[in-house]
Amino acid sequence: MSELVLPGGLRDRAVRPGDRRYPLLRSTYTRVSAPSLVLLPESPAEVAASLEVARDSGLPLSVRSGGHGLSGRSSNDGGIVLDVSAMNGVEVLDEDARLVRVGAGARWANVAAALAPHGWAISSGDHGNVGVGGLATAGGIGWLARSYGLTIDHIRAAEVVLPDGRLVRADATHEPDLFWAVRGAGDGVGVVVAFEIEATPLRTVGFGQVVVEADRDGDTLRRWSEYVAAAPHELTGSAVLFADGADVAAQFTAVVASDDQDLVRELIAPLAEFGVRPLSSGAQLAPYPALVSTGHLHPNVGQQPSTTTNALLPALTEASARALMEVAAGPQRTLVQLRALGGAINEVAPDATAYAHRHQQVLAILTQFPPGGGTELDAAAAPLAPYADGAYRNFESRPDDDTFRRAFPGATGDRVRALRERYDPGGLLQRVAAAEPARPR
Repeated sequence: MSELVLPGGLRDRAVRPGDRRYPLLRSTYTRVSAPSLVLLPESPAEVAASLEVARDSGLPLSVRSGGHGLSGRSSNDGGIVLDVSAMNGVEVLDEDARLVRVGAGARWANVAAALAPHGWAISSGDHGNVGVGGLATAGGIGWLARSYGLTIDHIRAAEVVLPDGRLVRADATHEPDLFWAVRGAGDGVGVVVAFEIEATPLRTVGFGQVVVEADRDGDTLRRWSEYVAAAPHELTGSAVLFADGADVAAQFTAVVASDDQDLVRELIAPLAEFGVRPLSSGAQLAPYPALVSTGHLHPNVGQQPSTTTNALLPALTEASARALMEVAAGPQRTLVQLRALGGAINEVAPDATAYAHRHQQVLAILTQFPPGGGTELDAAAAPLAPYADGAYRNFESRPDDDTFRRAFPGATGDRVRALRERYDPGGLLQRVAAAEPARPR
């Protein structure tokens, strides 16, 4: 990269191999990478200059907000990484409207801490180290999903640097097509540098974890899914399956968007009834920032190698729940995580944003850890494939054309492709995809 000439304003923002900062910036949470150059712009003008450098270089380009980067494209080998983590401010724009400007480089732990004195929250993933930009351009399934909806459902405007270097504001009346695309497919149309997001009034939540022995036929999972789907919107839930020989335990985590202790107990207690037998349980009230704590913050240096895929599902049937149990108990030792959807998520019209999945009730996330990889994951996921009804891009570590079709079905996909062509006709933001190896991996 010594032959690549950087404009003066970017020279101090450049990190190359050999720089003491490079080991902390080269990788994602799940993959060690070796980019030739990491750029750390601090303004929209520097983002535009970074895009010009990338365009002229012909190299693959990854855009990163600084978080986990599970989708696999926020770093690369031999290319350029445009890292907006320095653009991380959190500013209240309108106290009465609870409107907050959040820099794309912030992490959600910092956002939660900044909003706590106001008694507000933004539903934002389930870990404080997740970056704002990556989540808020793809969807945003978090601890408050059923009460608040997706993060993108409360974005009121976005500041976007387009691939040609222009800085534009996208909202319902200015660049409405771009605004539609930013909310679900934002990584393909520009580099979002800031969002205006409407927060919700919330200081305290109920938090509970219940562990049960799960039956192998899937009845435990089916009953859990049906219960959460019918529950008040205050309840959002997740489940993790742990296999131990012939036995499988299900850990249910529940968050209740309320400080009413009676309601918290009422909504969490039934979870213990869904298994063959209860193993442990507990519930408490906690400040919302405790769920996405600043204690979660850490650099991403490839410390958790893994391969992940996912499937969106309607409310679980006997067959699909049994398939999930087959995956969890299979010889590949695949980690199975489930996120409850529905509620406020499904009250938004499917064509309102580029995230069209507004009827599914469950997101199933399947992960393989070394020595297993893509081949083992694909074999493990096979029993679930007949029941899949869409995909969420942020939990797919090998995004490809099939992922695109599942994430952007039908007319949504047609519109996303057309807008990519309009705003990024040279395919600058797609270079990293073209440089990736094909499955399996």
